[in-house]
Amino acid sequence: MTTPPIDRARVAAMIDHTVLRPETTVAEVADLCAEANELRVAAICISPSLLPVPAGALDDAIAVAAVCGFPSGAHTPDVKAAEAARAVADGATEIDMVIDLGAATAGDWDRVARGIEAVRAVTGGAVLKVIVESGALDDDALVKACEVSEAAGADFVKTSTGFHPTGGATVHAVALMAATVGGRLGVKASGGIRTADDAIAMIEAGATRIGASKTREILAGLE
Repeated sequence: MTTPPIDRARVAAMIDHTVLRPETTVAEVADLCAEANELRVAAICISPSLLPVPAGALDDAIAVAAVCGFPSGAHTPDVKAAEAARAVADGATEIDMVIDLGAATAGDWDRVARGIEAVRAVTGGAVLKVIVESGALDDDALVKACEVSEAAGADFVKTSTGFHPTGGATVHAVALMAATVGGRLGVKASGGIRTADDAIAMIEAGATRIGASKTREILAGLE
């Protein structure tokens, strides 16, 4: 099978066009939707408090992703599940949830799994992306986090929130995550991806989605 070129259209169709600043307004979400329609991205990604998106603002072909347990992941499974269920009821078709990073760091993988399973149980057919905060984990823990996410029902593993002090996506982390899930799950690279070169490097490493707030700038670099 021939791999399509990494051109503007292909990259646009892989981007979750994102705004997660705490001060984001409903008007800014409407602007995000208008840009998403223009740029033909895969999805928008917003905070759950900003759902539902303004009526008629977003093309039906573009998914609506909402974050869950964001950005710390330090929420109990029932709280994450309630947040995710409400987001789906409010129109989210994708959920980007943060794992219990403290549990992962301590090697308590059963606790990590319980959090993911609780969200998976209430989200029905929504796409579930599990944010593992790759910068905070060593390679062994990153592999394990991906394995646990897969076993717990994730559709994607995702590198980062973009809010952790250890930083965002790296080529190394994306490649390791892609090798671990072996095409069975998607891999979303997110955090610090601001240019076309950044996006291309992540895709070449194995990313199948890109989380970005600088979507227009990334795509302009591919024209």
